[in-house]
Amino acid sequence: MVDVKGFTDLLDPPVYVVTAAADGRRAGCLVGFASQSSLHPVRFVVWLSKVNHTYGVACRATHLGVHLLGREQHGLARLFGGESGDHVDKFASTRWEQGAHGVPVLADACAWFVGRVEERGDWGDHVGFCLTPVDTGAVPLPRGEVLRLSDVVDLSPGHPAP
Repeated sequence: MVDVKGFTDLLDPPVYVVTAAADGRRAGCLVGFASQSSLHPVRFVVWLSKVNHTYGVACRATHLGVHLLGREQHGLARLFGGESGDHVDKFASTRWEQGAHGVPVLADACAWFVGRVEERGDWGDHVGFCLTPVDTGAVPLPRGEVLRLSDVVDLSPGHPAP
């Protein structure tokens, strides 16, 4: 196996909170693997770990929420990245509202969209959810002020890595 750690250590992508609702259950987690994947039509892919509580709910959801946090929102990142929905109702301690298609939308996120799940792809220990945005909201932030991977390296994940 080729070690690409030297390459990936140079990256500092934004982190996202992904939310889902299905069968009367809500879930959300912090993800570091996500990207726009198409211009026409606009598509965005988020990859969820198969061991994550949110993954199980997302597999039954028709839509997912994708949220950007500001750099000052480390506590929200800690909640969604450091706690497991198996043990904690993450939505009980944060402001949220029911968005389009029943997706939980974090009221304090600096930007978000709800996307329709077009397809899912198994990529090893993560599954990619290809989304078409259907609703969005944003509070303008200066460019570069979103929470990034380097801002959350101190978090212990709610589930161990596979």
